[in-house]
Amino acid sequence: MDVRELIIVGSGPAGFTAALYSARANLAPLVFSGAEWGGQLMITTDVENYPGFPDGIQGPELMEVFRKQAERFGAEIVSADVTRVDLSQRPFRLWTGDDLHLAHAVIVSTGAVARTLSIPGEKEFTGRGLSYCATCDGFFFRDAEIVVIGGGDSAVEEALFLTKFGSRVTIVHRRDELRASKIMQQRAFDNPKIAFVWDSVPEEVVGEGGKLTGLRLRNVKTDESSTMPAGGVFIAIGHDPATKIFDGQLEMDTDGYIRVHDGSYTSVAGVFAGGDCVDHVYRQAITAAGMGCMAAIDAERWLEANR
Repeated sequence: MDVRELIIVGSGPAGFTAALYSARANLAPLVFSGAEWGGQLMITTDVENYPGFPDGIQGPELMEVFRKQAERFGAEIVSADVTRVDLSQRPFRLWTGDDLHLAHAVIVSTGAVARTLSIPGEKEFTGRGLSYCATCDGFFFRDAEIVVIGGGDSAVEEALFLTKFGSRVTIVHRRDELRASKIMQQRAFDNPKIAFVWDSVPEEVVGEGGKLTGLRLRNVKTDESSTMPAGGVFIAIGHDPATKIFDGQLEMDTDGYIRVHDGSYTSVAGVFAGGDCVDHVYRQAITAAGMGCMAAIDAERWLEANR
């Protein structure tokens, strides 16, 4: 059976950048992009903070540009999901369904998925007033009434960041106290632009004419429902790394993010990782792309030394 020099698992900014760099290094990478390729940017409308696009660009359009550039240099991109791996011996074994693929080196760039509320209106208004990333989209909500859903550190960090833009930021939490660290809580309580709605859960994202206008909430103690007006809603209840198929194969932290050292090296020699499956701090397209570049260069150098 043919053994590929390099197989890249996952697409998005990390995977496609890794594909671009490794293709230009004549490694002829095979990329399994997933049935739904492109990562989280495929559900992002306006991207205004990626360098090189002064007028902004749509998320899917940006991913199409990434893909075409990788393909131009010979990356083979297959829209299939890797369903199982065996990284215990070389060449490494990866399966897409019943099909077996062999590789001397592997780059993991499977990303992460923002946790959703699964309530009516959430999908409809994603990218149209509802977001999962304040750093990405906060700029679009100048002088707006903003609601942040969540009670952990990420929710408080999002809320504090959004005070730079919104007229007021309201944190909605299902309990009567935050789960965030004490120092983060104090920063939120001390900020005059941040308000709180306790013991409440969102039941529906509402809007008119395709524009988000508010959030219907239910008080978990009284069972009463009310509608809170909002110009923007940010859901900050965490992310889940898409690393399940590597469980027991690669060293991960307690949240399932792949541990790397010396750049992009994982716990298995010859396997590298980058992007949001590694990074739970920045989670930006530009940082994911940078990590994809690192993984490709590390893989190229490792292959050169271990052929």
